[in-house]
Amino acid sequence: MKIPPFKLEEFWKKHEFTAPYLLCCSDAETWTLQQLLALADFDSLKLWDSLSLGYTESPGHPLLREEISRLYTSLDSEQILTFAGAEEGIYCAMRVLIEPGDHVIAIDPCYQSLVTLAETFGAKITAIQLKAENQWKLDLEEVRRAFQTKTKILILNYPHNPTGTVLEGKVLEELVELARKNRAYIFCDEVYRYLEVDESLRMPSIADAYEKGISLNVMTKSFGLAGLRIGWLATRDADFLREVGSYKLYTSICNSAPSEILAIIALRAKEKLLMRNRDILLQNLRILDAFMKRHPNYLSWVRPQSGTMAVLKLLLTISVEAFAEDLVRTEGVLIMPGSVFDLSGNFFRIGFGKKNMPEILKRFESYLQSRTSPDFAI
Repeated sequence: MKIPPFKLEEFWKKHEFTAPYLLCCSDAETWTLQQLLALADFDSLKLWDSLSLGYTESPGHPLLREEISRLYTSLDSEQILTFAGAEEGIYCAMRVLIEPGDHVIAIDPCYQSLVTLAETFGAKITAIQLKAENQWKLDLEEVRRAFQTKTKILILNYPHNPTGTVLEGKVLEELVELARKNRAYIFCDEVYRYLEVDESLRMPSIADAYEKGISLNVMTKSFGLAGLRIGWLATRDADFLREVGSYKLYTSICNSAPSEILAIIALRAKEKLLMRNRDILLQNLRILDAFMKRHPNYLSWVRPQSGTMAVLKLLLTISVEAFAEDLVRTEGVLIMPGSVFDLSGNFFRIGFGKKNMPEILKRFESYLQSRTSPDFAI
């Protein structure tokens, strides 16, 4: 079994700690240890102060699983399984679910491993391509036509990475009915849940909406705690959860003990964490609105409805790859070309979840303004 290169993570490996100005971060503003501990309640702080650095329970600390279950409307702690980040959850889930010859429907673009691992483990993939000209909206009829007798999983990715679109409630209901009719799982990457621009558009978690729904989430994105490396799967499917829990024993076995307690602290203070992170992204989105209005000859976009990222289209005659390379070389500003996540066309990704985004955007704007013609060359 040979897994192809992970383009997005290879991109980060090359640039994340060398480029001075990251304009394409995917996570919300992070927290320092001191800031997080300041939010701890009495019982959580006692857990931290008395922490023993031994092995932890493989499914996750019971209190951590209990706090995670509170994020759902119909699940309890026994229906939660934690992992060392979201990526381990994806790997273990696909290893358990996929058998050679299975058919998988996936919304594209998405986080690469969702599709690459399923294909590597023997599945045939039908990709449903979101299109900018359709406002990045999902074509329900295209999904309906994609179902086959061997369809095992429908892979969703909402709130969507990287376009920031959300699913309408009626569309989600139709997808659940399609999956139920075909006895298929729905695996939904929900890592940007809680960062909807309009909170009334928040869709139900798939684990709550469907008996064969599997929800993936993590402390990284909406909560701004990437360094904890705490992710989880939530589902009402007890057989799947038991199998994937056994497979975890071949990977990390258990989580980091300090990370589990810090995640408990964060989840008990989740309203404060999410409020701050939403305030930052909403303020930055207003700045982006004005920026996009100033540069209609250079850039276009579909304004994101959720998350910390937006997809912009470069309207210049040069390739976005050459543009991005020159930008990071001359200004130290990093954007992510669409080719990194297999999006064809002159698209690129920016992030707006960080406090320093306005400062970096000014550098990007200065670079744009130094190019006075839409057909300049590098």
